[in-house]
Amino acid sequence: MEWLNLIENSIGLLFLLCYAYQIFYVMDVLATKPRHVPKSKALHRYAFVISARNEEKVIGGLIDSLQQQDYPKELLDIFVVADNCTDNTASLCRNKGAHVYERFNRVQVGKGYALDYLFKQMKKDQVFDDYDAFVIFDADNIVDKGYIRAMNDTFSMGYRAITSYRNSKNYESNWISAGYSLWFLREAKYLNQARMNLNTSCAVSGTGFLVHHDIIDKMNGWKYHTLTEDVEFSTSCAVQGEQIGYCGQAIFYDEQPVTLKQSWIQRLRWAKGFYQVLGKYGKDLVKGIFRRHSFACYDMLMTIFPALILMMLGLTCSIAQVSYAVFVGNVPEALDHVLKFLSGVCIQMYGFMFLVGLITLITEWNNIHCKAGKKILSLFTFPLFMITYIPISIHAIFAKVGWSPIHHSINRTAEQIQRAA
Repeated sequence: MEWLNLIENSIGLLFLLCYAYQIFYVMDVLATKPRHVPKSKALHRYAFVISARNEEKVIGGLIDSLQQQDYPKELLDIFVVADNCTDNTASLCRNKGAHVYERFNRVQVGKGYALDYLFKQMKKDQVFDDYDAFVIFDADNIVDKGYIRAMNDTFSMGYRAITSYRNSKNYESNWISAGYSLWFLREAKYLNQARMNLNTSCAVSGTGFLVHHDIIDKMNGWKYHTLTEDVEFSTSCAVQGEQIGYCGQAIFYDEQPVTLKQSWIQRLRWAKGFYQVLGKYGKDLVKGIFRRHSFACYDMLMTIFPALILMMLGLTCSIAQVSYAVFVGNVPEALDHVLKFLSGVCIQMYGFMFLVGLITLITEWNNIHCKAGKKILSLFTFPLFMITYIPISIHAIFAKVGWSPIHHSINRTAEQIQRAA
């Protein structure tokens, strides 16, 4: 069975080759100053767009933070789509001065459909063309006062889609919220900042991103309706040659889940959404790599291509060896191989994720708002959080997954979050 061992080792080497460019990303960020963004004299007009479902506990804090932006108030408006709400989300937002559209549709469920409805209603009411761009948030977000001014500087450079620095409201809650938080900080610092430095396309991560008026106008609303509409949008941009920019000075905070059940449901949806996007755009990304020599297409292919697939190939080889050992009556050898394979995967993944977390924790230390002891503890629990993606990703292959809301309850201002340390 030596040939199966050779295949297992080859899969490990292939994995390293596929993702080696991200090591270069880390080196670039550590060695290079962030790309200079000149202050813009042009002041563009923006609409903040929020999709909310039963978010009366937190959406008021987001609206307050948007109304306190260090930017001319007459150039900013807030639009909320209260999507299938059964609470007071709509009335609360109206009382705070937001423009509110209520949507009731139990068939087309999800953020993508809600955004599509909102943009079409804005066109119907002839207010869509009043804005140069739209900035999309989730109801649980809180926005730093300088957010839109920083985004305006990057927008003025010519980028038609821009993502921003994603921080967390509740890093300190437990190992689950800390795991999410550290991963999102890593995405911002060591993926999107590196992409921006190297002048390739960045990727949107859930919320806190800007889209030019013309992009939404061209597709007559919002056409991305997979379970991960943010990843689908980023992938579509790569396929079309639309370069997404990154603004590290524009900071927002969002609430992370704190229970394993809630986290499992959310990440199961994400994993299924990645499979959906891969199936929908995989061929186009490959064409972009070979026909247009697009590195952005390669980057997005590696982002949505589940590393689990390579792991599953290795597991298949391992199962084949175990089956052969059982067939010839050597059960101890079979059990020994299983233990070695599983322990090897876990140890390697733990070590790699520990290193990823360590680098991120050191450089983003001052942006992590909790006690030093909890920051250090999160370094050791972060790899465990990431290892839980393995069973989640396997579950997503076979599960029928729909969109379900994540309930939010933490209501803090940016100043209160920053004082948590």
